[in-house]
Amino acid sequence: MVHRSRLCGCVLMGRLIVKVIIADQAGVCFGVKRALDLVQSEAEKGEGLATLGPLIHNPQVVADLEAKGVRVVKSLADADGGAIVMPSHGVPRDVMKSAEDAGLRVIDATCPFVANVHRRVETLASEGYLVVVVGDTGHSEVKAIKSAAGDEAIVISSPEEVDGYDWSGKRVGVVSQTTQTPERFGEVVGKIAESAKEVVAFNTICYATHDRQSAAHALAPRVEGMFVVGGRNSANTNRLAEICRQSGVPTYHIETADEIQGDWVRGMETVGLTAGASTPAWIIDEVKARLEEL
Repeated sequence: MVHRSRLCGCVLMGRLIVKVIIADQAGVCFGVKRALDLVQSEAEKGEGLATLGPLIHNPQVVADLEAKGVRVVKSLADADGGAIVMPSHGVPRDVMKSAEDAGLRVIDATCPFVANVHRRVETLASEGYLVVVVGDTGHSEVKAIKSAAGDEAIVISSPEEVDGYDWSGKRVGVVSQTTQTPERFGEVVGKIAESAKEVVAFNTICYATHDRQSAAHALAPRVEGMFVVGGRNSANTNRLAEICRQSGVPTYHIETADEIQGDWVRGMETVGLTAGASTPAWIIDEVKARLEEL
């Protein structure tokens, strides 16, 4: 994990090099590091190894793992009877059961914070609450959480969607996708509480997500442009880009240094850099170096 705030810049041959300030919190989080360590350890055994979908939402890291022999498969049948790794964002409970029933050696790399949300919704459902998951509909983490909550669970992605349901007389238990913003979570809970009989809410946004969002929010107003590094399929990285854009500064969501265009920073002296929780330090360093070259 990159944990620093650093100002980089100098003058070369009369030309001002772009100064780059890295957010206090940026890059790989605990859950992602745990998943990567698990897979690296298993890969060293030299046995057949596959991940069910991408291990984490970072295409460059996934490609690096594939180069080391860790295959990405779309279904359990493609695992060829070997070991199968469940990704850090979790899988629906029926997928886990199917893997075990098929006799596959299951390596569960689900982030502990995500697993905690699963346990939370299971308890809420068993106590008779209608479970609401505040998150991105269709996201793999949200699908897994909803599966743990049961068929009656509802996914709400924005406060506006709350009005599409009748909450009167209902006891509602609300949790959040781990990468949501506290503001959106609070707005959804508040609107449901206006008409529901009872609402219990658990802010299950992980601390790493919160810290990265807070650091990006604090940095963006201090610079002339923000670079957000991470997979375009990464919910937490997309959320960081959203936060930076809301600050009013030009914001560029990129995956690698090669995407950077010189005219993006023309006339700028200071830019900010943050990265999603699945973005390794080496990609962050390459982006910083590229910006300093412009």
